[in-house]
Amino acid sequence: MPSDAVLYQAAALCLTYPDEDFRARLPLLREAAPQLREFVDHAALTPPQELAAHYVQVFDFKNRHSLYLSWWQDGDTRRRGMSLLRFKDVYRAAGLEFSGEELPDFLPAVLEFTARTGDTDLLTEHRAGLDQLRSRLTDFGTPYASVLDAVCAALPTARTGARP
Repeated sequence: MPSDAVLYQAAALCLTYPDEDFRARLPLLREAAPQLREFVDHAALTPPQELAAHYVQVFDFKNRHSLYLSWWQDGDTRRRGMSLLRFKDVYRAAGLEFSGEELPDFLPAVLEFTARTGDTDLLTEHRAGLDQLRSRLTDFGTPYASVLDAVCAALPTARTGARP
């Protein structure tokens, strides 16, 4: 697996709810993705309940830090349904069937897809949303911002006019 693929997979894990499985993976994540060490070290040193409460505070209360990529482009409009369908179509075209509990535009799912296929198109098409999320996480002062920093740094330069 190329190093960008490892980074995308590790970032996907870092952006999921920090349960016991997440904590068990921290040493592996630290070694596999040095770009994420700042966040991984923070997660390892933070008591489990405190880290879980912080995740909920950052991602679950408002769309201000939404991990759903189509929300950044479409908001809560009818267009969002078509965008979600496009995510599923892209997964299907790559031979993968999306069956997660989350919506197909959930950033950890998109990162995992990118890691498995090497296809960065969904991420680059939603680069503006990723940059907005990264900026808001930075302003909020959360260590999750460093995960977005690493993901955005690894992405190819966005193509002008690229929209789904």
